[in-house]
Amino acid sequence: MLTKKQLQLLEFINTRMNRDGVPPSFDEMKEALDLRSKSGIHRLITALEERGFIRRLAHRARAIEIVKLPESLGGNATHGGFSPRVIEGDRPSSPPPARAMEVATIEAVNLQIMGKIAAGVPIEAIEDATNQVAVPGSMLSGRGNHYALEVKGESMIEAGINHGDIVVIRETSSVSDGDIVVAMVEGYETTLKRYRRTGGMVALEAANPAFETRILPAENVEVQGKLVGLIRSY
Repeated sequence: MLTKKQLQLLEFINTRMNRDGVPPSFDEMKEALDLRSKSGIHRLITALEERGFIRRLAHRARAIEIVKLPESLGGNATHGGFSPRVIEGDRPSSPPPARAMEVATIEAVNLQIMGKIAAGVPIEAIEDATNQVAVPGSMLSGRGNHYALEVKGESMIEAGINHGDIVVIRETSSVSDGDIVVAMVEGYETTLKRYRRTGGMVALEAANPAFETRILPAENVEVQGKLVGLIRSY
């Protein structure tokens, strides 16, 4: 699915074009989405264009054309930005049968590689759900959904996570200090970092001295999953 901010921006552009016949300015987009700078709007626009929802027309100011809309906005497109569904707590409403769990521990399970995750400066994950990876069933906890991501960057190398590795993530919003998590930052940037919380602030720690720890208000960080495994090809 599109991230929350991507969907909000697409809806705002569509509403304004239907009303005025022209797209809003970047300043209007920034104000509507309550972002601090226009650089965030540039990233969202680029993401929507890469996913085929809008098209920017060259050599024309404020020239944005809507190509398609997701079903939630009245379209019939299958939209595809990466935003893992967050579940509250760790257990599904109906746990799998015991026999299925026994089989899972000895058989490989195919997981979708849902995109790329930044182990460096946060980037937007790019969905590529056509790829799959075989994961040993014993690697999965059996609680909640799991998915895979390809690591981009080297900020977690001292935690044994290298560029190009495939990480296995369990969907959850409940994590402990020191866990390595998938975190959504300010609604549109996704990163893989070690999580620590103190009061109303969250630290997203790198495992590489070349990268700084990011400290953010807790409300600007949405935990979307916890690292449970890693797969490396040589």
